[in-house]
Amino acid sequence: MACRLFFLLLIPFHAIGADAQAPGVSSASYVQAALALILIIGVLLGAAWLARKISGGKGFGQGGMKVIGGVALGPRERLVLVEVGDTWLVIGVVPGQIRTLHQLPKGSIDALSAPASGNPDTPFKHWLKAASERRHV
Repeated sequence: MACRLFFLLLIPFHAIGADAQAPGVSSASYVQAALALILIIGVLLGAAWLARKISGGKGFGQGGMKVIGGVALGPRERLVLVEVGDTWLVIGVVPGQIRTLHQLPKGSIDALSAPASGNPDTPFKHWLKAASERRHV
């Protein structure tokens, strides 16, 4: 008898009652959680907007550099044209190494394209061909 009384004391009192109901979550809790989530997202978006306004509209990490174009020379080799200030840099990118191959004045795209005379050979094309032949030797 004493053993039964001891086990009855271990049972929570709300489980003993006949009208005990399973605990539930009210809809007010869901609304409160949704509003908190909307507030947090709003704060994050506001902080990003403020950071963009403070930095002058530039994206993070640009710092006056702009990629003009690039071409894949192989599966892991690339040739990239980057604008830095008033100069264009021709950069060779290979695994584990990045090298400046040539410097051009900004906007000198005419030196890269074929002249109006129809001669497809340009000084840059000759230089690139010579540079690639040196690499393979």
